[in-house]
Amino acid sequence: MAKLPDFEALAIFAKVVELRSFAAAAVELSLSKATVSKAVSRLEERLGARLFNRTSRRLALTDAGQKLSERAARLLADGEAAENEALAQSTTPRGLVRLAVPMTFGVKTVGPLLPEFLETYPEVSIDLHLSDATVDLIGEGFDAGLRIARLPDSSLIARRLCGMPRYTVAAPSYLKRYGRPTHPMHLAEHKCFGYAYLPTQGVWHYTNAAGEQASVRPAGQLRVNNGEAVMPALIAGLGIADLPDFIVGDAIASGEVEVILKGWKQPEGAVHLVTPPGGPRPARVEVLADFLARHFAKAKKR
Repeated sequence: MAKLPDFEALAIFAKVVELRSFAAAAVELSLSKATVSKAVSRLEERLGARLFNRTSRRLALTDAGQKLSERAARLLADGEAAENEALAQSTTPRGLVRLAVPMTFGVKTVGPLLPEFLETYPEVSIDLHLSDATVDLIGEGFDAGLRIARLPDSSLIARRLCGMPRYTVAAPSYLKRYGRPTHPMHLAEHKCFGYAYLPTQGVWHYTNAAGEQASVRPAGQLRVNNGEAVMPALIAGLGIADLPDFIVGDAIASGEVEVILKGWKQPEGAVHLVTPPGGPRPARVEVLADFLARHFAKAKKR
């Protein structure tokens, strides 16, 4: 197998040629003079030719050195340009962000914010993927995703953007017809709507102020894989639902549904931006995270 070119030695050689001095090249590259000299000697040995004629007062290129110097200079320039471009990419928001977001949260909350973001960062593009299923960010090539839940342990890097409470709710017509549950265990006797992607596998967990805990696996006629899809049946008084604020908040405010089990709380959820492991987030992802965090915080204050 052929050896790779000695790029380091070629770059050092090019810098010596540019500055006409081993000592000046060492200072420019923040290397010792001995390191610079050894790199050039290593290159000469590899090529089997002397590259410089050296005297105490003068440093002159040989014919072999002259022929090599132009190519080495281009190599150094290309390397510096590539590095500078990569550094600029890492600090200047630019490029495509592939973002995975739960369906309803993407439509109702993230989508309306994107026009402002795209105007603010004209060199950033968004590829928005909407699905309530948990996406494999690494396997499917996503830059980031929003997760609305208590996060399980994983290798993903997570940033909390805002809290997201859940409510157990029912329409007034349902409560009038079937009665109001006062304890989580009463839910087993009621018609409840299921959600396919609940991280607790269909079990609803509660805790009250006294520290008492209760878990129940409710059942009913309807199970969905998108929380918004349950709203018509919920408002029609056909059952009880457990939903996050971004789906059911407006219906609570309008009185179309009521919060029940007010003395009980479910585990506090949150909106997290998650990214694959492996170094700092690109600038295009970081500015998107900052933008969303600011807007979510404003929405909570209103």
